[in-house]
Amino acid sequence: MPRPFHFKLDKVLDYREQLEEQAKGALARARAARDAQAEKLAGLEARLAAHMAAEAESRTSANDMWLWRQYRDALSQDISVARVELNNLELKLQRCRTEAVERSKDKKLLEKLKQTQAKRHHDQENAREEKENDEMATIRFEPHDH
Repeated sequence: MPRPFHFKLDKVLDYREQLEEQAKGALARARAARDAQAEKLAGLEARLAAHMAAEAESRTSANDMWLWRQYRDALSQDISVARVELNNLELKLQRCRTEAVERSKDKKLLEKLKQTQAKRHHDQENAREEKENDEMATIRFEPHDH
């Protein structure tokens, strides 16, 4: 009866699977944060475009023009801050993506080792069983001198 295969690094493989799942979760969160920031930036740019389109309406008085310019400047500053934040989130997303790929490679490496060892174990068990069968056949069919 063949002995069952036991992979000595199963706990390490489980740990690497856990690390891979954590990296995938971090990647998903980074992607969601980047997408939310890109949406926020697009909203600010749309508000600025709408505000710029209403420039003619602001020319009714000096106070209106001053308010129009202040709002435009504030929107422009918000857009600059949002772009910097979006760039930071893009960098974080790239780091998370790289980490997820590394974790996946680590896990796949151990899985490949496990497959290789399992195949070697299976081949050795088959060879051992075949040897036992050959020995049994030799013993049974030896001519007995009485």
